[in-house]
Amino acid sequence: MRNLLVSAAFGAVLFAVPAVAQTAPTAQQRTVETGLIAATIIDGKAESWTIEQRMARWKVPGVSIAVVDNGKIVWSRGYGVVSADGKAPVTPDTRFQAASISKPVAAIAALSLVQQGTLSLDTDVNATLKSWKLPASDFTRDKPVTLRALLSHTGGTTIHGFPGYAQGVPVATNIQVLNGTPPANTKAVVSEAKPGERWRYSGGGYQIAQQMIEDATGKVFGDVVRDRVLVPAGMTLSGYALPAKGSFAHGHGEDGKPIAGGWHTYPEGAAAGLWTTPTDLAKFGLALTKAWKGEAGAVLNPATAAAMATPVMGDYGLGPSVKGEGDALAFSHGGANEGFRAFWIIHPRTGDGVAVMTNGDSGGQVMMEIVRSVAKAYGWPDFKPVAHKSVALAPDVLAAREGQWIGEAGGDRVTVTARSGGGNMILEAMGASFTFVPTSPTDMINGENGQTASFVTGADGKPVLKMYGLEFRRAE
Repeated sequence: MRNLLVSAAFGAVLFAVPAVAQTAPTAQQRTVETGLIAATIIDGKAESWTIEQRMARWKVPGVSIAVVDNGKIVWSRGYGVVSADGKAPVTPDTRFQAASISKPVAAIAALSLVQQGTLSLDTDVNATLKSWKLPASDFTRDKPVTLRALLSHTGGTTIHGFPGYAQGVPVATNIQVLNGTPPANTKAVVSEAKPGERWRYSGGGYQIAQQMIEDATGKVFGDVVRDRVLVPAGMTLSGYALPAKGSFAHGHGEDGKPIAGGWHTYPEGAAAGLWTTPTDLAKFGLALTKAWKGEAGAVLNPATAAAMATPVMGDYGLGPSVKGEGDALAFSHGGANEGFRAFWIIHPRTGDGVAVMTNGDSGGQVMMEIVRSVAKAYGWPDFKPVAHKSVALAPDVLAAREGQWIGEAGGDRVTVTARSGGGNMILEAMGASFTFVPTSPTDMINGENGQTASFVTGADGKPVLKMYGLEFRRAE
């Protein structure tokens, strides 16, 4: 646990910052708040909703937003409540779990150590690691795992993400997490592919990077990130200290009910452990913009910032996702911890961006609707809804698809229940219900979030439902 905590002095700063009053909304802000946009436009019909309507739809108790326009944070606001079983409102100062947005923050700390020569991007990670070593394997015999590979998810290391630790249970140290030994609740981090062979998201790789930072500096990870990223970027409400109850958002399940104890604890600081606010994430984005532009006093020098912003494989750079060209060039990352969902994006060329944080497992739905609303209100070139045309299918074709479909995700059985109605299919899975509109004889799309589903025939001649990147077969 002590590997997670920042110094006592920083903890005092984290909790002592006064609240910032929420100002009256501008006309542009109200346009965002009342014009949330679906991922698709079907048959030319574009739906829109208020933030409050979508929070109710997705059972998300609290949302917080910060908008960046032309290089300045132009407004921030909280909506709803910190916890569904209380009345404390979400404000711009309410801290949320950043989840995987912790990764680009950790990456910038590592890159700042690279540019001063304390770490290397392209040498064997085991040359830096002292407290732990990545086990040798056939995958690393000819090419070692490097920090560049870890930060870009091309190192071939295991463990996609971490479930966190419920309140009251023992919390693992980072070494125990890496070794997969009790009380760690995930397996050991090992190599499963040759470095550079493929892109595969690895929270475990970021925990190796966290250990490299500690072993190279002799300091606690949270202290290093504070000194090299949080303080220089002005992120005064961010840190890794376990917060006092009541000051921070509580996580909620897809049913909108609070998580026992308020939240899970994540000793995996680099991968998932940051507590922050949308305003602080907006400041982080502006700090990266300053570095990308080569401005004096930035958190990274121009050469290091260029390395960060260069995709290694696919659209992933050294920390953030890097997409688009020209004014559409964007650094971004999403986050998903137990009971929390978040999204952050900055367009460094134009200085436009947004950070949205939510305290619900279904927050990913409402936050992307908010991002699309911001994009429309502020004239972004990206995040525009995609137009589709529906097709009419015979009632007996739709009726033949009704019933239960069984699939598997991560070793767990997943059931999708399908029923027809109004010429569409209603698919229910994992406690949520979505309407899918036919766009071809086999394909369908959900108008709210753009999720697709296909009813096809498998190689064995039996019907298959393809959805969520999985295959489902009819229940026997």
